[in-house]
Amino acid sequence: MLIPKGGMKRKMNTRNKKALSPVVASIILIAVTVAVSIAVAAWMGALSFSFMGTEQANISKLTWTPNTGFTLNVTNSGTKDLTISQIQVNYGTNGVTQPSGLPTQLKTGTSALFSVGFNYVDGTAYDISVVTSSGYKFTDNIVGGQDKV
Repeated sequence: MLIPKGGMKRKMNTRNKKALSPVVASIILIAVTVAVSIAVAAWMGALSFSFMGTEQANISKLTWTPNTGFTLNVTNSGTKDLTISQIQVNYGTNGVTQPSGLPTQLKTGTSALFSVGFNYVDGTAYDISVVTSSGYKFTDNIVGGQDKV
């Protein structure tokens, strides 16, 4: 048997020096997998959000009427039609005379005017809420006797 120059050591060291080590290859595979999964999650989130509408009701105007209550204008500024089922003062309906015509459906971008019976005190802060049939409450803090224009 003929032993080449350099002996057995040279014959054993036949690994290709241009190849990636298994550790580096694993790190690259994990990084690519994470990047692709983030991209897919973002795409799916945007896709599902576009199919779902959001309810958003705003009290755009409120006028207090002495000894009787207040009149409020509610605007649907969301991306989904909503149905107003109740008007609350301080998160309840005690002492609140609900307007006639409830429940009322509001299409996106439309508004409705409601007259609510309530004995208020000038200068007292009230939380006035519009409650939808889905159970969402949209609340505005308004001081009694001070109109919101």
